[in-house]
Amino acid sequence: MACGFRLLVVIFLSVILLNPAFAGVQQPDEQIKLGEYLAHLGDCVACHTARGGKIMAGGLALKTPFGIVYSTNITPDAKHGIGGYSFAQFDRAMRKGIAADGHNLYPAMPYPSFAKTSSGDMHALYAYMMHGVEPVNQPNRENNMMWPFSMRFGLKLWNMVFLDDAPFKADPLKSAQWNRGAYIVQGLGHCGSCHTPRGIGFQEKTMSQDGKDGQYFLTGSTVEAWHAVNLHNQWTATETAKFLKAGYNSHATAYGTMTEVVHFSTQNFSDGDLAAVGEFMSSLPPDAESAAIKPKTAKLAQTDDLYKTRGGLGYVQFCSTCHQLDGRGMDKLFPPLANNSSVQSKDPTSVIHVVLSGWMSPETKLAKRAFGMPNYSSLTDKELAEIISFVRTKWGNQGSLVTADEIKKVRNTIELKPVEPGKFTAPRFASMLDSPNADQLIYGMRLMAQTKALLPGQVGDVLNCNSCHLVGGTVARASPYVGISALFPSYAPRAGKVIDFKQRVNGCMLRSMNGKPLAKDSREMLAMIAYMDNMKSDVKPGQPIPGRGLGKISHTIVPNVENGKQVYKDQCAVCHGDNGEGIKRADGSFVFPPLWGDQSFNIGAGIAKTYTAAAFVKSNMPISNGLTFPLGQGGLTDQQSVDVAQYFTHMPRPDFPDKVKDWPNGGKPDDARY
Repeated sequence: MACGFRLLVVIFLSVILLNPAFAGVQQPDEQIKLGEYLAHLGDCVACHTARGGKIMAGGLALKTPFGIVYSTNITPDAKHGIGGYSFAQFDRAMRKGIAADGHNLYPAMPYPSFAKTSSGDMHALYAYMMHGVEPVNQPNRENNMMWPFSMRFGLKLWNMVFLDDAPFKADPLKSAQWNRGAYIVQGLGHCGSCHTPRGIGFQEKTMSQDGKDGQYFLTGSTVEAWHAVNLHNQWTATETAKFLKAGYNSHATAYGTMTEVVHFSTQNFSDGDLAAVGEFMSSLPPDAESAAIKPKTAKLAQTDDLYKTRGGLGYVQFCSTCHQLDGRGMDKLFPPLANNSSVQSKDPTSVIHVVLSGWMSPETKLAKRAFGMPNYSSLTDKELAEIISFVRTKWGNQGSLVTADEIKKVRNTIELKPVEPGKFTAPRFASMLDSPNADQLIYGMRLMAQTKALLPGQVGDVLNCNSCHLVGGTVARASPYVGISALFPSYAPRAGKVIDFKQRVNGCMLRSMNGKPLAKDSREMLAMIAYMDNMKSDVKPGQPIPGRGLGKISHTIVPNVENGKQVYKDQCAVCHGDNGEGIKRADGSFVFPPLWGDQSFNIGAGIAKTYTAAAFVKSNMPISNGLTFPLGQGGLTDQQSVDVAQYFTHMPRPDFPDKVKDWPNGGKPDDARY
């Protein structure tokens, strides 16, 4: 009975593997179309297209431990590309790494994986490269390899020792879908090129889980200061398919070179092939590392860990805006750090690299807007070690601590843009631990960040002080608190009199918070004042304060509300909701605040004025729009900022009954709401 079943499986697989969709037996146009799809499977564009260059024309620098290899022109240009290649020459290059003129290619081209490609698929790929790609007359760049690796004769010996060019063989005991996944992963998908550790000759230690040293297959490897993670038993088949299609799932978001893989390659896989890859990946047996970090229920970080350690306070300041205090991120926006296998990886190289250089998520059909994580290279190695160690060991994460020396090693390995000197330096939350009144200062900081939660009787909407004074008032041109206490007491035109700092705080409570004033000598008021006064530094009254305010927007710019509505839809709705309602967590609390409606600021708030709001938007929104420290914010033009500000500030919002008392001595701004 069992033998009969196996025979049926073999016959079924034979039918599948000989099917035109698998073997490439098509009419010419269909063959070219299949070849284009196979080029996506092989991710040819990513390596053979230089930044800003023409498709497949080569010139991309590929760093290796032995020097730099520049990808070649693989367009059908007869002079500089592969236009003169016969199929036999193309097939030899793909399977054995030997060019048409007989010279050996560096195995930076993953021909050991491409060798597993079926004959039918190879013919289809050749048809596409010759007839579906635009020829580009662009010379190839000379490689910059160290001696003796610049001498190619050694590559013949490398092939003799390490190359196994046997085609893929289906496992008759596995399903057709599993075999399709194995064919893609081991072949054109060349996943092992990054995810399988390398041997003494920089060869992949194994090409499959069934081959020699198969225990190393896809167990993770570090190349070019990126650590490609262990893929064994990591996610379910569905989660893997979603990650490859959208660039994210509930556990992670693509980063580093994987961002390009998703953008250029895997998002273009058919649903059937994504399911096949998922099934194959989910069948990989767990090993010691993958078993230790297999996703489990995340734990909340203890309050003392967050607010009484340098790493915790560093995380609160520089990471929690996006990744949240619970480390769970925001679905479709910001990846979770809790239960994230990359974060917990035995080799911390990638998480260090991301933090130092920043990151942009892939643009895909399912995630049309990329989100950025700013680079934190301006932080010291010690600061980053504290923060990354916190992330790797909290919420149930099983990573090890990292040291400042490990940060320094990666910093010295990668190319970082020089940190632009500026007059504004973000005060560090962690420095509050050195103050004799540290508990009061940290409580004041928390009141700014969690105003609604900690002061529910005073806050009438759902905003926090941090909604406008970003990251606890430590961001330039986002109404920072730095030096601000030195300005008080001072004359306030809106009040028509001199006010002190506590009155200014209560003005925000009444207007921006649409709530009630705090008692001037309450614990909460004193803590908030102490926190902001701690940022005064040596600023004296009358001195210019770096980063103060919101920046400037000309009042001569005429708002275009219809354009503002479109800008809101394109740039703002993803965080603030299609109808300005804000974005909530599962427990109903807000991640990003509503911009209009009953739960937003009232018409008496400063941000309710068109040009004040426009200045805030221009300097600070959207966040995660790039790699600039600290929030990757900005990117809209002055006109767009005015347009969108006019749109959302004039949407329905609470009234302010005491508005009749404002500007008693005149001087009301021309963009006031009343």
